[in-house]
Amino acid sequence: MHQEIDYAKLGIKIKELRQSKGLTQERLGELVDCNTSHISNIENNHTKVSLNVLLSIANALNSSIDYLLTDQYENTALALDNEIQRVLQTCDNEKKEKILKIIQIL
Repeated sequence: MHQEIDYAKLGIKIKELRQSKGLTQERLGELVDCNTSHISNIENNHTKVSLNVLLSIANALNSSIDYLLTDQYENTALALDNEIQRVLQTCDNEKKEKILKIIQIL
């Protein structure tokens, strides 16, 4: 089965992650070496993002392509598990303990 990437969903995910990191489109553009209008066009589904730019965006947002495409996988749990593990690797033990408590509450 051939599946197409939903660039609208991808753009929304990039925008949400960018905003959660407190970055402007201009700053993200600087980090990935492309202009602000290109970032806007990607986020608003006016253009398809190339794989090279998508990789740069994932790196600039300290994320993964896997996570950016999470909503489009049939097995979203795998992508989410990978992203959780990646983020946990950057945490010290104190943060990990807090995260564990939050998870246990949920």
